[in-house]
Amino acid sequence: MKAKFITFEGVEGSGKSTQARLLCERLEENSIPAVLLREPGGTAVGEKIRRVLKDYDPLAEISPQAELFLFAASRAELLQSVILPALAEGKIVVCDRFHDSTTAYQAFGRGIDIGIVQQVHKLTLGDTIPDLTFLLDLDVAGGMKRVSLRNEPGRPDDRFEAEKEEFHRRVQSGYLALAGGEPDRFKVIPAEGAIEELADKIWRIAGDANEQ
Repeated sequence: MKAKFITFEGVEGSGKSTQARLLCERLEENSIPAVLLREPGGTAVGEKIRRVLKDYDPLAEISPQAELFLFAASRAELLQSVILPALAEGKIVVCDRFHDSTTAYQAFGRGIDIGIVQQVHKLTLGDTIPDLTFLLDLDVAGGMKRVSLRNEPGRPDDRFEAEKEEFHRRVQSGYLALAGGEPDRFKVIPAEGAIEELADKIWRIAGDANEQ
């Protein structure tokens, strides 16, 4: 398999982190060099930014603009320090979230002008975008139910899980709009099925994309 940059996107509880991990494990089982990353995070700086962005603290508000630039800072560090070197070495890079999350969450969810978000992407990423993006599409209510079952009762694990359902519906609409605008890059996968079935489908699609 050629060097490729593969990302996973979706609303909270969609199972994207699990599927990203399973794809990376399957690549390694087939002796295909791969690296699994997450956003925000993936570097020492990025993990510190992740804690600031995601740790749930109702007394520590972060403005939408600050969110945008914190995500961009983490992404810039990850791109330069890990992603580009790994691709240059011929590895498959699998990332749990990337710039599409920022467009969905900060533009569609928070309401920041999408043109500004795209300018930040251009500054941060240059011409680097994923080769293939899996969007795990799940009903927002179903996703939030999954989240509530895995968290401590009455306490969300992170700031975004604490948002109202309407926020997550805007995020989901944003994702679907992005997928509709780039159908060659995005592969929309209904996320209600069994984990193993979804993993098999994703594996087949990744293999087909490699042959194109």
